[in-house]
Amino acid sequence: MLKKLTAEFIGTFWLVLGGCGSAVFAAGFPELGIGFLGVAFAFGLTVLTMAYAIGHISGCHLNPAVSIGLWAGGRFPTTELLPYIVAQVAGAIVGAFTVYIIASGQPGFDLAGGLASNGYGAHSPGGYSMQAGFITEVVMTFMFLIVILGATHHLANPGFAGLAIGLSLTLIHLISIPVTNTSVNPARSTGPALIVGDWAMAQLWMFWVAPIIGALIAGVVYRWLSPNEE
Repeated sequence: MLKKLTAEFIGTFWLVLGGCGSAVFAAGFPELGIGFLGVAFAFGLTVLTMAYAIGHISGCHLNPAVSIGLWAGGRFPTTELLPYIVAQVAGAIVGAFTVYIIASGQPGFDLAGGLASNGYGAHSPGGYSMQAGFITEVVMTFMFLIVILGATHHLANPGFAGLAIGLSLTLIHLISIPVTNTSVNPARSTGPALIVGDWAMAQLWMFWVAPIIGALIAGVVYRWLSPNEE
């Protein structure tokens, strides 16, 4: 169990460092910046690389919503749920703190930029409302879990699961970065929010509630859709 939790910690650390780090360090350079497209691929690549690095150790959840969705789908034991979530949140916090330490080495750095925090209203990249953000996070997490549950099903080709899951997260970011900066992951949202504080902490509730709702619905739906679960 300790090895599983350590793997989840490392994997979620990598997701936040790679995804949020790309947004903070590399997205905004004139002409050379990677932009939304690059950040979307960065998040997808963190999951893709970790799927093959630690998937055989912990299952590579890296996300409380994923663990909850797998539990709802009958794929994950109740006894491991809370420890996984704690390890994921801890990894995200350390990842966000690492991004902050590196970013603060640049002259003029200011946390007002948000450190890639998720938000709605005035803190949505496109100015989208709380309602739009909530619906987006529920639907995107639902689809993410449908892909995960399908790609990791015992009748699916296991060698391609990491590719499907990583690319689906990339697609999700391509759709929803303008709306909420894309969460679909309460741990990913918590790390930067704790450092930024203020508005990021005030809006953090949505990036726990909406992804968990989406994940729970996906778990139940996929369990019905694929009755030959083992």
